[in-house]
Amino acid sequence: METLAVLDQAMRREIREGHVEEAREALPSLVSLDLSEEETTVTIVLVRCFLVPNSFLDSDETAQAQARAREAVPPVLRRFESGEIIVREGARVKLLDLEALDQLGLQKAEVKWTDFAGVILLAVAGVLLLGFYLARFQPDVLWDGQKLLLLILLTVCFVVVSGRMAPGGAALRYLVPAPALAMLTTAALGPHAGVVTAMFLGGVVGAVADNSLEMVSFVALGGLAATLAMERVERIGTLFRAGLFAALVHIIVIFIFRFPQDATQLGALVVPVLVGVVNGGVSASLALGTLFLIGPLFDITTTMRLVELSRPDHPLLQRILREAPATYHHSLMVANLAEQGAERIGADPLLTRVGAYYHDAGKIARPYFFTENQADGVNPHDRLDPHTSAEIIIGHVIDGLALARRYRLPSRVRAFVSEHHGASRASFFYSKALQLAGDGASVDESDFCYPGPNPQSQETALVMLADGCEAAVRAARPTSDEEVAEIVDKIISARVDSGQLSESGLTLRDVEIIREVFTSSLRGAYHPRIQYPQSKA
Repeated sequence: METLAVLDQAMRREIREGHVEEAREALPSLVSLDLSEEETTVTIVLVRCFLVPNSFLDSDETAQAQARAREAVPPVLRRFESGEIIVREGARVKLLDLEALDQLGLQKAEVKWTDFAGVILLAVAGVLLLGFYLARFQPDVLWDGQKLLLLILLTVCFVVVSGRMAPGGAALRYLVPAPALAMLTTAALGPHAGVVTAMFLGGVVGAVADNSLEMVSFVALGGLAATLAMERVERIGTLFRAGLFAALVHIIVIFIFRFPQDATQLGALVVPVLVGVVNGGVSASLALGTLFLIGPLFDITTTMRLVELSRPDHPLLQRILREAPATYHHSLMVANLAEQGAERIGADPLLTRVGAYYHDAGKIARPYFFTENQADGVNPHDRLDPHTSAEIIIGHVIDGLALARRYRLPSRVRAFVSEHHGASRASFFYSKALQLAGDGASVDESDFCYPGPNPQSQETALVMLADGCEAAVRAARPTSDEEVAEIVDKIISARVDSGQLSESGLTLRDVEIIREVFTSSLRGAYHPRIQYPQSKA
């Protein structure tokens, strides 16, 4: 009977679905105290078996009840007079206050043009100063479409990234890779571009970081240090050396601005200093990867790309070596001559050397029609008329340009192929044609002229002069140093007199220096050898 009584009491209480276990746990309190421990246990076990839910959720009825309850509550209206304060500054905001602000449209920030006027003026001033600086010191960046596009893309990307990182915590803001922008613009566009972009990015980051002079100094000085530490990026180590200098400047800037505040807590300087050092390594790595990417994409002749092209295992150089070995040797001699001249007159020695390697690449199309590749006494031009011979000789320029494009050489290297003969004339075959014709009027001189253009830079002009001097001295086989000097003087004077160098930017002083350098080098390479007597058996 006790079991039925306990079950009756338990079932009279509300037992919802999912709450049966809670009702079972409350059973011991319903059992009579007169029962023994064994009887109590049996009673609880029996009642647990018959205990089931007795209250079930009616979703439809519940929803209707909630709706009736809402309708029964009268609306509560709050009225605000014009100019009345809804919530005072510093007071705790309640839910009713938020509702009032939302209904009155006061939670949305009011945008005023005056809030952005200062930022816009600062941006315009920065861009104008950047443009004026480049126009004054490095105008080619502004007038070359690809270089200008590259400058804009790099600057915008770094401004966006830095703008996201600068307002962050102490660790994030010191990780802004500003030196990478300076390294990239210096390597791809020149040192002046590196200086001006470092200063520009420093101003932007300082404005974003709540007008922080510390961040202006951190970014601008770090970028300037990276720019000044870079000369010619001929090795990967140059970039990491620049990153090291940037890291040292970061440490100095952090100590200058943070030490007075954290003098008693030197541990607070550890994280910023470590992040500043890591920044230098990250920036160098980022610049290295980006340099390999932007060279082919923007046809920018970076130093890293030139170093890659100068490797003897380059596919086109390997073809020249295998198919026209004498031309390959001639190109090496021309490269050595032209590079020495470039160093003396302040031109780009690396570009000059690489351009000289590829200037005669077109000769591999018909190698044995060129003197250096011919066996003694065998000259195929003896069986050809002058027009055909001239077409073959001049054609090596066109063939070379086709090969240069096929092997994706940059435009500044391709210029050596098209400009190393300028618009000069194949004089030997032109004279031969005049002799055969007997009448000069019947010979079209343009058929014997190279397509040009004349050299447009000091580097291509150097290769033109070195090419002519090396070939002439090798062919003449001089027996004295005076003969070498005479040949060099004759070749260079002929190029100057014919106007081939008028667009190259070479001065008369440069030409004299080149004459001295070539004469000295060629004397060492082609000086007369002593004839040693043969030993008697």
